[in-house]
Amino acid sequence: MRHNPPSRDTRNPRSIRGKHMNKAELIEVLAKQHTLSKAEAARILATVLDTVVATVKKGGAVTLPGFGSFKQHARAARNGVNPGTGDKIKIAAVKLPKFTPGTAFKAAVDPKAAARKAAKAAGAAPVKVAAKKAAKTAAKPAARKSGKTGG
Repeated sequence: MRHNPPSRDTRNPRSIRGKHMNKAELIEVLAKQHTLSKAEAARILATVLDTVVATVKKGGAVTLPGFGSFKQHARAARNGVNPGTGDKIKIAAVKLPKFTPGTAFKAAVDPKAAARKAAKAAGAAPVKVAAKKAAKTAAKPAARKSGKTGG
C-alpha cells in the first residue's frame, strides 16, 4: 500500500496542511502577500539567499533581528574511529554554515518555553540580589566579632 503525503490547500498558501514548505510554495506566498508575479518573488528570494550564502562563505555573519543569525562555524580536525573496522582515522577540519534562531523565533515556535524562560529570568534576578544582600549582612557582624576578639 502506498502512502500519499498530506495535501496542501493551494488556494490559500498560508494554510499548510503538511509539515514542509518547499521553495515554490514560499515563492507563491511572497507573490500573493506582496502582489508580485511569481517570477519577481522568485528573483527576490534568490537574491536574499545568494546574499546570505555569499556573506557567510566570506566568513561574515548575517543577522536578522528576531529571526536569527547565519554564521560560518569552523570544526577543527580530529581523530575518529571507523565503526566497521575499528581503525583510527583522521577527520579533516571543515567550515560549516550555522544558523542560530533569535528569541522571537524561538518564542513563536514554543511560546510555553519562552514564558518559562521569562518567568525564570524575572524570578531569578531578585532572588540573587536578595541572597547577596543577606550574605553581606550576615558577614558584617561576624567580621566585627572576630575583629573584637582578636584585639
